[in-house]
Amino acid sequence: MTESTQTAGSLKSVTSQLLAEERVIRTGTGEKGRARQQKLGRLTARDRIERLLDKGAELLELNLWAAHGMYDRWGAVPAAGVITGIGSIHNRPCMIIANDATVKAGAFFPQTIKKVLRAQRIAFRCALPIIYLVDSAGVFLPMQDEVFPDEDDFGRIFRNNAVLSAAGLPQFAAIMGNCVAGGAYLPVLCDKILMTEGSALYLAGPSLVKAAIGQVVSDEELGGAMMHAQVSGTVDFYEPNDESCLAKTRSLVAGLDPERYEERPEAGSHGPMVDADALYSLVSPDGRRAYDLRDVLQSIVDADSLNEYKQYYGQTLVTCYARIGGRTVGIIGSQRQNIRTEAGIQVGGVIYAEAADKAARFVMDCNQTQTPLVFLQDVTGFMVGRAAEQSGIIRSGAKMVSAIANSTVPRITIILGGSFGAGHYALCGKAFDPHFVFAWPGARYAVMGGAQAANTLVALEKRQAERGGEPLTDHQLEDLQQRTTAAYERQTDIRYGAARGWIDCIIAPETTRDVLIETLALATRQPPEAHFHTGVFQV
Repeated sequence: MTESTQTAGSLKSVTSQLLAEERVIRTGTGEKGRARQQKLGRLTARDRIERLLDKGAELLELNLWAAHGMYDRWGAVPAAGVITGIGSIHNRPCMIIANDATVKAGAFFPQTIKKVLRAQRIAFRCALPIIYLVDSAGVFLPMQDEVFPDEDDFGRIFRNNAVLSAAGLPQFAAIMGNCVAGGAYLPVLCDKILMTEGSALYLAGPSLVKAAIGQVVSDEELGGAMMHAQVSGTVDFYEPNDESCLAKTRSLVAGLDPERYEERPEAGSHGPMVDADALYSLVSPDGRRAYDLRDVLQSIVDADSLNEYKQYYGQTLVTCYARIGGRTVGIIGSQRQNIRTEAGIQVGGVIYAEAADKAARFVMDCNQTQTPLVFLQDVTGFMVGRAAEQSGIIRSGAKMVSAIANSTVPRITIILGGSFGAGHYALCGKAFDPHFVFAWPGARYAVMGGAQAANTLVALEKRQAERGGEPLTDHQLEDLQQRTTAAYERQTDIRYGAARGWIDCIIAPETTRDVLIETLALATRQPPEAHFHTGVFQV
């Protein structure tokens, strides 16, 4: 499926094609990379995760599309060379961060770092223990200027290690391959370190040591597992191979306080009113089909639990209380049907002043009662024009944005269709710090719709050419229109945003309810309180 055909066909077909692409991404670099790991006596990252998790447990994988199509100059970097996700170990939900050594030897690209930082942030907010499965060659040197120095670059990972430890969140590092240079600080800033025979942990490898100080030393003497277990004392648990290391890691997680870390089943709940497959007949990937958001909700929320708030006011946003998996939530979502009002027709997917006022008040109420919020986006933006401006749309929008920005309850955002302009912000876009951001395969994400953006950009190019005394011909204008539209459509494709970490996961529509049940349970865990003291120091 190419970027330009993302919106072709039904949502069902788009979803099937995207899931097929994801299966390819999960193979990493394929058999060549797997053979290299086998030759070294090591498991692949995904095999390690499978053995680490409880039998039958699935990984809620995050940012699978990271780096998609971004580093073609250097070859494919599937999933940015690192796997992150949440899975159950002895019934304790944990964040897993696993270097994929089949992809550029597990080297860190800019999006690799962004992905790890996002995983650490989610773990902190959801009070999740973190398991690092370390097998990395360190920074990808040709891009060191984009990886090394800034506040959201490589060093931020280690800063987070220390802050997480000080907050009391357990961190386990299992070194099952290379762990070199600055990356060596990650495991040593964790609470417990495991290391397998044949792995390496050092600030500089033998070649660099020889070049720097003229010393000739072997891998084992410099940073082998037995050396660190017996001489430096850096490693807490020496393990002969991957299997024993993963088993030991599981046993350590089993020792975590069950009252604090075990997963608690929710009270029983009724299933949804309507089967989730119905979602495919409601929403189209091109955004042209009108639908009633309430019909979507019937496939997501518990049966007979929907209570709509201010149903007849500000109707281009739906605000309601409901239960999902037995848990009470507040839902704010885009209504995609046109609404007939006394003042005339209001366009579905557009936020009007009264809808913004209603949403702001609803957010305040949910914070008052400590009710988690779920945002369902299919929004083209705020209403514009004379009537809208005279209605105070800017003031109303500012109230809505302020209420969401200052919200303290857990927030989960799902992009069903369009997510354009300030409407994206107002419905708790990534910049407004939702605990999780998900999107359906047909979702689109940009400052404005493709047609409007292309027309605006072409008009600017045309005006600039005229000012330069070389007006464009009709043929040139047509060619420019086509090229601009194609480029902008590529950027609105949800995979483009997913590659850059703007969302956490693209989910199949029929899994929406299950994903919400799982992530609401995580987001409502009590986060650690920040206070000043140091975490665990290795001695």
